[in-house]
Amino acid sequence: MQKRKIAHFQVNPIGLGCMNLSHAYGVPPSAEQAERVLLGALDAGYDFFDTATLYGFGANETLVGEVLSAHRKRFTLASKCGMGGEMLDGKLTRVIDGSPAKIRAQCEASLKRLKTDVIDLYYLHRWDKKIPIEESVGALADLQKAGKIQSIGLSEVSASTLRKAYKEAPIAAVQTEYSLWTRNPEIAVLDACKNLNVTFVAFSPVARGFLCGDLTDANTLANNDIRKTMPRFLPENYPQNLALLPDYLALAQSLGCTGAQLALAWMLNKHPALIAIPGTTQVAHMQDNFTAGHIQLDARSIAAVEALLDKARIVGNRYNAQARSEVDTEESLLF
Repeated sequence: MQKRKIAHFQVNPIGLGCMNLSHAYGVPPSAEQAERVLLGALDAGYDFFDTATLYGFGANETLVGEVLSAHRKRFTLASKCGMGGEMLDGKLTRVIDGSPAKIRAQCEASLKRLKTDVIDLYYLHRWDKKIPIEESVGALADLQKAGKIQSIGLSEVSASTLRKAYKEAPIAAVQTEYSLWTRNPEIAVLDACKNLNVTFVAFSPVARGFLCGDLTDANTLANNDIRKTMPRFLPENYPQNLALLPDYLALAQSLGCTGAQLALAWMLNKHPALIAIPGTTQVAHMQDNFTAGHIQLDARSIAAVEALLDKARIVGNRYNAQARSEVDTEESLLF
């Protein structure tokens, strides 16, 4: 498996998104199971781990720090700031705040939770639209100069915002949702990354588990699963999306891989500089995902995959109206 560049690091093309171990997809696994996944990933060859201040409101960074800090030299570490939890009216609430003061405070807290002296790649998790992107990126550049972080990243931004940010300080990576059923980055930001020599990092590359083929009934999702609010998983839309899966899974089987592996292989074969960060709570899935980096697909197979999951056949947007208002990514009705 040939390594790929992110900032000045060389990492395997499949990293581990750690969010699932603490946040967003129903009840998190036990601490023991989360430790098995993290250490198992390290042993399997993963050398790029991604977390954030937001995930579990600090719990995910604490987990990563407790389990992996003893092995810090073996992997590249990414985390995020600008979105976290604050007490509002007596309730812990997700808040987007890209002010320099908040970015500095969150970085210091992240360093402590992660038990490290420096974060290799530090993203602005969301652009706080009340604050010029240059101001938030300037704060990240100050952290870089101070040796708190080694490189700067942005998450869920448009090509135009990336270009504005890049004028303030070099951006090493852009992280955005990208998969066979979420193709928004193909509108503009993938090209912008290529032109600026910025690494694109794809989160949710197996379509939030959809392409694994296991979720046959979205009504079984836990009430605190974020997919319950996503239009594609709603009862009025999911059956139509589910109808696309049998042919897709049959194609994967014919190519000798699982649905998740095909989704990852499609992405990595199509984009030779891209890095994908699937997440999971299961050791077996984590291992299967990593082996997708060895799968070679020819142009005919790539075209066949895309024909089965043509964007015009996907029903529902990737986010609801509130979440869509919080991101800066390009959007098309066909995506």
